[in-house]
Amino acid sequence: MAKATDCFGTLKQNLQDAGCEKEIIDQCMELARQDRWCEIPHLLGKHKSQLLETMHKSQSQIDCLDYLFYKIGKEHQ
Repeated sequence: MAKATDCFGTLKQNLQDAGCEKEIIDQCMELARQDRWCEIPHLLGKHKSQLLETMHKSQSQIDCLDYLFYKIGKEHQ
């Protein structure tokens, strides 16, 4: 685990914890080294969109299961 005072180490650890792939991590780290921090959010936006899409799909699947539980419970009591 990186120390909180290690800006680059903290960035890398956070990117890993967020599930970013190595390519994105490497690109973000290079931008940070070049002091181009303002470009990093653009790179991370795609990853965030993918995570949100996965979350919404999972939520939809959970909703389907909840409906199924409801229907089975109501019709087979």
